[in-house]
Amino acid sequence: MKQVLMRLLNMTIGLLLTAFGIILTIKANIGYAPWEVFHVGLSKTIGLSFGMTTILVGVVIVIIVTLLGEKLGLGTILSMVLTGVFADIILIVNIIPMENDLMVGLIMLIAGLFIISLGTYFYIKTAYGVGPRDNLMVVLARKTKLPVGVCRCLVEFFVTFIGWLLGGMVGIGTIISVIAIGFCIQITFGLFKFDVTAVKYESFTESWLVLCNRYRKREVSRKNI
Repeated sequence: MKQVLMRLLNMTIGLLLTAFGIILTIKANIGYAPWEVFHVGLSKTIGLSFGMTTILVGVVIVIIVTLLGEKLGLGTILSMVLTGVFADIILIVNIIPMENDLMVGLIMLIAGLFIISLGTYFYIKTAYGVGPRDNLMVVLARKTKLPVGVCRCLVEFFVTFIGWLLGGMVGIGTIISVIAIGFCIQITFGLFKFDVTAVKYESFTESWLVLCNRYRKREVSRKNI
């Protein structure tokens, strides 16, 4: 049970870091990172909050990657929901001020991209399943055999273009993000010697059965005391 709790803790930490990194790139105020260009543009179009929009997009992506053969994991569902919730909370609390200085904004942007990469590492390594957007990265890496960083760049470029059409903010920070996010992922995963394609993900059903079995064993041991 302790191992399960540690995995869930790593998942939560990873999602919180990801949400924090996302808001940091937005508050850098020099152009949103690719997915944020898309989310903000779509948010303006459909009238939902930023967090709720990310959840809606996550649902759509989950359907797509499932059709492409990826497992639906507990982590996929938690990422789909909690990242948006955490992002909205951070925005409401307003702990990160909007930056107006270009150089400081650049530092905030790069820091945000590395924090997102670190968060991605934390929750992918739990093997509960990757988040919807990272699932696209993993699917492309497995299908095309291209490096995970290259696949991430391809995805980021596509959503940036669509987000720009929807009215999302594009600036120098966006260009940097499109180029840098793949390198940030590669550097972060490299530092931890982490091969994302080698992770054996648990399906939602498998994770649920493990949780139920561990709970039953714990109850049996209590009764025998």
